[in-house]
Amino acid sequence: MNPAHGGNARRRGLHGRAIVVALIGAALVLAGCSSSSKNTGNDTGSGPSSSGDAGTKSSSSGTTPPAGPDAGLTISPASTAHANPVTPIVVKASKGTLQSVKVTNPKGLVVSGTYATGKTSWSTSEVLGYGKTYKIAVTAKASDGKVATKNSTVTTMNPQTSFPSVVPPPATTDIGVGMPLAVRFGKPITAIKDRLAVQKMLSVTSSPKQLGAWYWVTPTEVDYRGAEYWKAHSTLTLNIKIYGKDLGGGIYGQTDRSITYHVHDSWVAVADGNSESMTIKQNGVAVKTMPISMGKQSTPTHLGTHVISAKDKVYRMNSCTYGVCSGPASYISNEYYAERISDDGEFVHENPNSVGAQGSTNVSHGCINLNEANAIWFFDHMGVGDVVEVINSGGPQLPIGDRIGVWALSWPAWQAGNANS
Repeated sequence: MNPAHGGNARRRGLHGRAIVVALIGAALVLAGCSSSSKNTGNDTGSGPSSSGDAGTKSSSSGTTPPAGPDAGLTISPASTAHANPVTPIVVKASKGTLQSVKVTNPKGLVVSGTYATGKTSWSTSEVLGYGKTYKIAVTAKASDGKVATKNSTVTTMNPQTSFPSVVPPPATTDIGVGMPLAVRFGKPITAIKDRLAVQKMLSVTSSPKQLGAWYWVTPTEVDYRGAEYWKAHSTLTLNIKIYGKDLGGGIYGQTDRSITYHVHDSWVAVADGNSESMTIKQNGVAVKTMPISMGKQSTPTHLGTHVISAKDKVYRMNSCTYGVCSGPASYISNEYYAERISDDGEFVHENPNSVGAQGSTNVSHGCINLNEANAIWFFDHMGVGDVVEVINSGGPQLPIGDRIGVWALSWPAWQAGNANS
């Protein structure tokens, strides 16, 4: 053999073996890739493994990795919002069905809620609290059968809150036929739209049913009275639904409240300046007549329907409370069996100093004076919400805003003071 040829033959043989080795190596590498892909767990629905391998492959190709199980879960309000506590927490699954929804308050107590038909949405069924953070944990089944989960939080706003005062106060549940129901706010409410909004927060139900309406006595007070006196032994319920409502100036309603009042027998006293006497009627029947002395000419008792707003066995009267702080007309004295019938110093009470004038002459500063026996009887039978109608006194009409002058207006005029009018 020619050495040269032999050498060439050996080199050709080595080259051929190198090609074979290279092909075998390439085949092993390909086989290795195929084996790795098969073990990702795609066939078992294992989300984390399959998405991890998909991400490795897609990173080289530049495509977006496929998403995990998707049930189209949404939770509102958003976790970044300061939600109104009356706004329900709503969970929706637009691409599947909800399996479980759990909302807990800061104490770990579960907030109640209900599913919609088909379990594609869920909503809280109780109002939330101010200034609290609620945790939400959701599990759903996507349309492809896979399980999806979502966690979030909802934080409610923490504003300044207020509750209006109520007259009669909630502790006074037994009232007379003339008593209006008054709601007083801490700030003026002047715009019609704001008054309408307030009236939507308020309602009164009566049993038996009686006609009534609201009237804005002042910018801070709205009163509810009937077309006529309440029926004896009826029941009135004042409902105040202001929780979560914007009362203006960054102030929100503190709480809802329902207050029930019971109307007792009809007690109406008619005080006549001409006869200098007062007749008291129980349920329309006269049961007592007594001599009186009303306000003298310089300080006459107001005309019109007065309503008893308070009563005290001993009351210290001071003329300075209605502007007379010095001079011969001023006074400070203890009066007995006193029942207030207006805010400017008018009472029905005992006055031993005017007994000689009772039944004949008006000598008081505007009060209705009685002797001791009659004052005790009146005090024992008449109370908050009962009516004292003053006629022929020579005085001006009791103003509507002078506690309690709501009966100064006719029913049509009263209705005209409603924000709906």
